[in-house]
Amino acid sequence: QVELVESGGGLVQTGGSLRLSCAAGRLSFNGFALAWFRQAPGKERKFVAGISWNGNNTYYGDFVEGRFTISRDNAKKMIYLEMSNLKPEDTSVYYCAQSRGRGDSDSRYINWGQGTQVTVSS
Repeated sequence: QVELVESGGGLVQTGGSLRLSCAAGRLSFNGFALAWFRQAPGKERKFVAGISWNGNNTYYGDFVEGRFTISRDNAKKMIYLEMSNLKPEDTSVYYCAQSRGRGDSDSRYINWGQGTQVTVSS
């Protein structure tokens, strides 16, 4: 089972930027799609962005509106989420997850990290 560990969360002002990272601590990284989800208190978990196993295809939630970019480095077993123009409504715990599917919102995700908190102040 792959361990996924997120980092890079924190407190940022409206309009600011953050870069989230997710490290896969064990094998079975290559060949799997990966994605970022988020969940705010009292709200459902929401798909943020996903990337195919080879990095050729990326998928984003409608609310992203071009502000976020997902990427992966298979050699380092890392995925990233570059977030810019952050808004208070982006405040959530962000999770990375792994899938054998395409990496979009309809894929089934089998491994999850513990999450990293992102707080955007107004």
